Amino acid sequence: MELDVFKKLLKEKGLKVTGQRLLVLEIMAAHPGEHLTAEEIFDLAREKSPEIGLATIYRALQVLVELHVIDKLSFDDGFARYELGRSLGSEGHHHHHAICLGCKAVISLEEDLLGALEQDLLERLGFAVTDHEVKLYGYCRACRKKSACAGKKEQSL
Repeated sequence: MELDVFKKLLKEKGLKVTGQRLLVLEIMAAHPGEHLTAEEIFDLAREKSPEIGLATIYRALQVLVELHVIDKLSFDDGFARYELGRSLGSEGHHHHHAICLGCKAVISLEEDLLGALEQDLLERLGFAVTDHEVKLYGYCRACRKKSACAGKKEQSL
């Protein structure tokens, strides 16, 4: 995403266009599909701006989250993670995530899996869903394969 798009977005949200905010947005755009922690963003920011502090990153993240420019996520691993928000491209709901209990990989599922359920709720109950977040827990292909291989080795002993 271009710097001009970030500047325009910040102005539309009534925010000052600061180098730190732009840097955070640039980092997020450079790592699509990744769910970065504040510390990971800080490490990447220091590559371009060695004088930047971790507190500055946290402040920039907080402001950008409050304005829905980026989304703050929890995958129940003790870390807050961040990704570009819906206002920067993905319309409507949060996308969903599949989380591997083995290797802790997080897989983004871009399609809205609950469209039919939302429509049914609206038609039957008059309940209009405005947002949702889905986290699916299980084992990725590689972890399932490792587990199957380990099981076969144990059986042969």
